[in-house]
Amino acid sequence: MTFINGIRAGLSIAIGYFPIALTFGLLAKTTGLSMWEATAMSMFVFAGAAQYISLTLISTGVDPILIVLNTFVVNIRHFLMTASLNEKMQPDARWKKAIYAFGVTDETFSVLATQKQNNIRTTYAAGVIVISYGSWVVFTALGHVIGANLPMFLQASMSIALYAMFVGLLVPSMKGNRKVALLALFGALIHSVLYFSGLLSTGWSILVATLGSAILVELLYAKKGRVV
Repeated sequence: MTFINGIRAGLSIAIGYFPIALTFGLLAKTTGLSMWEATAMSMFVFAGAAQYISLTLISTGVDPILIVLNTFVVNIRHFLMTASLNEKMQPDARWKKAIYAFGVTDETFSVLATQKQNNIRTTYAAGVIVISYGSWVVFTALGHVIGANLPMFLQASMSIALYAMFVGLLVPSMKGNRKVALLALFGALIHSVLYFSGLLSTGWSILVATLGSAILVELLYAKKGRVV
């Protein structure tokens, strides 16, 4: 399992990132980010959902600290993903593990975690991550450049694509999954109450709604398990 093998395995991820990263670059342009700012976000954050959420928060003028906290909450699952992946990787220096841990996303994790053999070589993981990371950054910059050349009325209308993307991600995952549906329902209710009542700003209400809905659903399922 060489670096080149990893590149080949990650090529499908790179192709899949093309429309998502391109759209992110386009939306970053309409939000007011420069090409360097949008590209830097993809370089240093490298987390699609968190970056899209950040655009919404940036556009509404949310405090940067809240954006960081929301990003942390959204990506907290990466602790579990990297811990699980560590069991399949070959022993290596911690600094090497830290480098490829940064490149672990839902997609790269899926490719690496589904390998049949254990002791996956670091070079293979590096190949998967390099091609995925490179495509995300490059396509973000490309999307911003394309967006800069679009007429202003089209740039303004691109903001709708952000909400359409979230709906497109949410609805399929809710089908046949009551837990996800409850998370979405409780999250929406908590956010609506906190935001429209004026108790919390947009950033804090999203953060509290995310944590609150997760806790409520887990308590509900835990109680249901005890009753059964």
